[in-house]
Amino acid sequence: MAKLPTKKQIQKKKIILSAVAAAFVFLIIVFYMVMTRSGHWLVDDDEFDHVKWAVVLDGQSADMERIDLAAELMASGKVDSVLILGRRILRNRSNAEFYLEDFMRLGSFDSNAVYIARHDDPSTIGEAYTIIPWLKLHHADTVLLITGAAATHRVKRIFSVLSGESPVYLTTDVHHYQYNADSWYSSRESRKEWLRNWLSLAASYFDLLPAGNLTEADSFYYKPIVSAKEYEAEKNPVVDLQSLLPKVKEKLEEPVELPKDTVVKDTVVSDTTKKESAKSDKKEADKKDSDKKDSNKK
Repeated sequence: MAKLPTKKQIQKKKIILSAVAAAFVFLIIVFYMVMTRSGHWLVDDDEFDHVKWAVVLDGQSADMERIDLAAELMASGKVDSVLILGRRILRNRSNAEFYLEDFMRLGSFDSNAVYIARHDDPSTIGEAYTIIPWLKLHHADTVLLITGAAATHRVKRIFSVLSGESPVYLTTDVHHYQYNADSWYSSRESRKEWLRNWLSLAASYFDLLPAGNLTEADSFYYKPIVSAKEYEAEKNPVVDLQSLLPKVKEKLEEPVELPKDTVVKDTVVSDTTKKESAKSDKKEADKKDSDKKDSNKK
């Protein structure tokens, strides 16, 4: 006959089952939070009416979604100036140049209000070191950082830590198909973005541990940041022909001295030509005399 469990054993079993059930419920809640809220924790979507500066960070897809957003904001008057970043991709060409060309085709923008920063920075922290001193030099107070939606929280924190109290940084969700915070788990690209940016966010805490605030005096970019107008002048330099006319006139008025060998050759050729001409004239005269004698004989 089986021995019946004691009251203490029954109570212990109930506690264990209750703990397992609680753990299971807790895991379900965590899973639900991860699936529904963790995608939003990566995104800082700030509302704003107007900012003086917008910075387009490198790394956008072939759809140029960040450039499109910057052009839309500038055309609507919500942004005064745009700074476009791009790393070097082929010898002396950079992404920033291609981004700029596409941006200027999207509207009639003032080329003095659009800037490009061509750099070799491999990361967002490198880009921050490149442009923060320049932004401080231009007394930027509020800056909109345009990057991928899943990177907005991390990017804002990096720039804020390295800048200190000024400028103030804002970010926005570009609403691109590669990452949807509501359903990031529904596509492979969104899942990759989610995982990559959570790992990058964790790594950025360690990268910024020894970091201090950058100032105007700091400069880590290897090429100066230039406006679109300066870039066009650099790419297609204009030659002032009027300024060259005096120099051309001076060259034309200078006497030309031929080398001695050339003078000797020209003299020999001239003498030879004269001799051949004299021989030809003598032959013609002899022929005329011969024809005249033959005529008289007849």
